[in-house]
Amino acid sequence: MRSSVSYFSLLLVPLLWTGTASGQSAPAQPQGGQAPAPAAGQLAQKPGAQLITLDQAIQLALAHNHNLLAARTTIQQNEAEEITANLRPDPVLLGDIQFLPIFQPSNFTSDYLDNTAQFDLGLSYLFERGKKRQHRLQAARDQTAVSRDQVSDNERTVTFTVATDFINVELAESTLELANQDLKSFQESLDVTQARYNAGAIGLDDLLKMKLQLLQFQTDVSQAKLARVQGLSDLRQVLGYEQVSAEYDVAGSFDYLPMKGGLEDLQAEALKSRPDLKAAFQGVEAANSQFQLQKAIGKRDVTGQINYTHLGYLNDVSLFGSMQLPIFDRNQGEIKRAGFAITQAQELQLYTNGQVLTDVRDAYEGLRANDEIVGLYRSGYLDEAQQSRDITEYAYKHGAATLLDFLDAERSYRATQLGYRQALASYLVALEQLREAVGTRSLP
Repeated sequence: MRSSVSYFSLLLVPLLWTGTASGQSAPAQPQGGQAPAPAAGQLAQKPGAQLITLDQAIQLALAHNHNLLAARTTIQQNEAEEITANLRPDPVLLGDIQFLPIFQPSNFTSDYLDNTAQFDLGLSYLFERGKKRQHRLQAARDQTAVSRDQVSDNERTVTFTVATDFINVELAESTLELANQDLKSFQESLDVTQARYNAGAIGLDDLLKMKLQLLQFQTDVSQAKLARVQGLSDLRQVLGYEQVSAEYDVAGSFDYLPMKGGLEDLQAEALKSRPDLKAAFQGVEAANSQFQLQKAIGKRDVTGQINYTHLGYLNDVSLFGSMQLPIFDRNQGEIKRAGFAITQAQELQLYTNGQVLTDVRDAYEGLRANDEIVGLYRSGYLDEAQQSRDITEYAYKHGAATLLDFLDAERSYRATQLGYRQALASYLVALEQLREAVGTRSLP
């Protein structure tokens, strides 16, 4: 999948980068050190365009993502295996006819069949010992429970993917809006430069420099549009391609969301919520069920049989029973293997427990680092970049600043605005990583 953030960073070349887009209008002059809140999903919409919020996008993906739907069939497959595990052995119907005069056809008479031939009819049944059926059923149920938790973990991953792609589209639209604003502003400055050149106030060299820079602004807008289209396409694939209109857009605020809650509270919540940890605990239960099943298999079953025999004037009933003698094969190997499987499951559960705590800590520290970067922008740098650009632009249009001064101010303004948008996107992605690490979107 394409990454809008990394794509934008490649375009941070001297003087020009404006990237992809958020759908809000021109960023307002921030007040009191607060950054503008570029909103997504508010670009010019085609009539009837489908708008999707983040919550709606997540619900669409959980309901229609094809990889997730495929994973859910494992639950149904395991439930079908529960039916198989709970089946009892079928009885066996036996029958035979003995002493038929195949090679003496002349003796093939009703009297011969009545008095000389032997007819047997029997029924046998395998009696399982050691509660094998109950242990099979329990083992199958435990495996189904593991599958449910694993599918829930897949849902957690899909939710994070949707949120990340959604933020990338918001970033794309925010940066596209910035690119359009910069192009319009630069076009106005170019018009002033053209008028000054016509009046003989500047030379042809300065005019050509401005015109060449306009090409780069136009290129930036085109690249930003492409990144937006690709971001929407990637998101549509995750949501379920057939469920989303080709003419759709995202509807979100793309704004700073402060996160409260300490590391210990988040880790405690993760230990309760993470489905992969639940699957690991359930894996230990499933391993124990397999161990009990293998022990039950080691007990030999009894086959009982009842026969009815007709021979001449005799009509007899016979009873038979058979059982393997467990002298050599008592299922020792499988019992031993199942015991080691319990140890394996316990070790994996301990590892997963530590991984959950590590994931939460890493995500928490990543969020804090991104929060500090966003805070730097919001503390005044955005204001200063805006004011510097506005002052230099005014001075240039009135002949009090050089072209180089104006281009330098433009470059600093765009770099600051783009840097803030990328920092904000990184912060929002880090927040989604923390939600994924905790295992719930409702953080404490």
